[in-house]
Amino acid sequence: MLGVAGVFLGGGSVAWLFGNLTNFLLGSGPWARYQIAETILHPARLWPALSQPALIAGCYVVPALVLLTIAALGVKLWLRLRRNPQGLASRRDLAALLPKEIAAKAIDLRPSLSNVKPAQVKPEDRGILLGTLKNTRTEARSSWEDVLLLIMAPRSGKTSGMAIPAILRAPGPVLLTSNKAARDAFTATVDARAEVGTVWTLDPQQIAHAPREMWWDILADARDLAGARRLAGHFVSASVDESSQGDFWSTAAANTLTALFLAAARSGRPITGVLAWLASPADRTPVDVLQDAGLDAVAAQLQGTVAGAVETRDGIFETARQYAACLLDPAIAAWVTPDPTLLEFQPNAFATSRDTLFLLSKDGGGSASAIIAAAADAVMRSAVIQAERDGGRLDPPLLAILDEAANVCKISDLPDLYSHLGSRGVIPVTILQSYRQGVRVWGEAGMDALWSAATIKVIGSGIDDADFADKLSRLVGEHEVQTVSTSNSESGQSTSVSMRTEKILPADEIRALPKGSALLLATGIRPALLDLKPWYRESNAKQLGAASAHATAAITQRAIAKTVRREDFGTAA
Repeated sequence: MLGVAGVFLGGGSVAWLFGNLTNFLLGSGPWARYQIAETILHPARLWPALSQPALIAGCYVVPALVLLTIAALGVKLWLRLRRNPQGLASRRDLAALLPKEIAAKAIDLRPSLSNVKPAQVKPEDRGILLGTLKNTRTEARSSWEDVLLLIMAPRSGKTSGMAIPAILRAPGPVLLTSNKAARDAFTATVDARAEVGTVWTLDPQQIAHAPREMWWDILADARDLAGARRLAGHFVSASVDESSQGDFWSTAAANTLTALFLAAARSGRPITGVLAWLASPADRTPVDVLQDAGLDAVAAQLQGTVAGAVETRDGIFETARQYAACLLDPAIAAWVTPDPTLLEFQPNAFATSRDTLFLLSKDGGGSASAIIAAAADAVMRSAVIQAERDGGRLDPPLLAILDEAANVCKISDLPDLYSHLGSRGVIPVTILQSYRQGVRVWGEAGMDALWSAATIKVIGSGIDDADFADKLSRLVGEHEVQTVSTSNSESGQSTSVSMRTEKILPADEIRALPKGSALLLATGIRPALLDLKPWYRESNAKQLGAASAHATAAITQRAIAKTVRREDFGTAA
């Protein structure tokens, strides 16, 4: 009731003011007395000369518009300041990520936009959408030279609010790693990406039950020692954590796999040939191949392992067999074995396309995650080589979303790659569920390096690691708060004002970030709070939802069909 009364009082006062001003400007009489009731109910009595309906209506319409404008501005200001802790970044601080400057930077980074004015650059060409500034609609985006690290707990919006929108808006090729398919980034984006380019799906463990319509030569980059060593490293990293990779057995097994991969690549054998050599350590074929290729040092090292003590040799080869165990499954090995009846996926051609590569694998023991990591690594490295050929940077850039990176895409030197991928137009987005998950894969030093190299860090809700939450609180910083204290004495009441410092975001507030919110840490910019912008809040959400449901239903149908075929085969047997 007080609110309604205030509206009438304010509106009537403004109408009385406008009526008097109009009457004065027309020279139609003296200034009317302040009478709210007469102003609202009988304005013609106050201003007889304003008996024309248009003039009377103007005295009410104009004040109404003024009041609505003031109210809208007040609400907007209140929403901007509401629950936005003092000391975080302002719009001025975040100018480098906001539409005007991020569009200008996109023009500088991408020659294909050189003739486009900043205001005409499409949103998807400006950069990756990070979200909107807290309680506003102003979008913040990373540039096409930023490298991103997302640490977000499950069900905190990392897929719906970050991965899916980035894939749907990507102007160039897209790579996605995941251990899920149904009702996830795969089903939400596969149809949309098929409209702009070829969709390649590497699904060796049938996460999406995708038919095998492609193959990839996993030994293509293993024709030199460095490439073979990287490939062996992927198999080692997929099987053991960083803390165990430096022991004797892991190191010796990695050296053995390196030599065998190199021998297979040089002799034109498929990777399944390595399994035969692992099963027969006494076979001299790989040693002879390496010697014929002039790789005498590698051949001598392999020969030394084979000719060593039987117990040591068998231990090394058994460890290597465990690392390569996923290749024992012919259904998995078929995806990386030459097949002239299928299309071959070529990473160098992918880098200059608008295609999409979905890399799907289960996590845990016996998974094909080594193949997934090797494929992702090959794509990013091929993109860097292509960028160097194109003048230093890919245009349009390649977006590599490494979802579940600590489970299905353990690239051991990913922290080192982060230092230069962005400058080549290769934009990695590594998504982790926690900071400790990254430590388990890359160790303390490696995870610290990855954290430091990422120019954009987005922290979502569900951070239950007290040490990490406290670290974030310290990074956000402190600010001064004015404290007013009042004391009473015999001489009367006295008031004093003092300043004290307190944390902008204490650890408990970081832990309690609501779902759909995120803390943004960008290089050279004060921390800020964002509202994520999930795909289901877009204007075309209904179409995307229908496409996702259709793709999910297709996965279900393929799974049922395979089950029926297995049952029929069992009955026939």
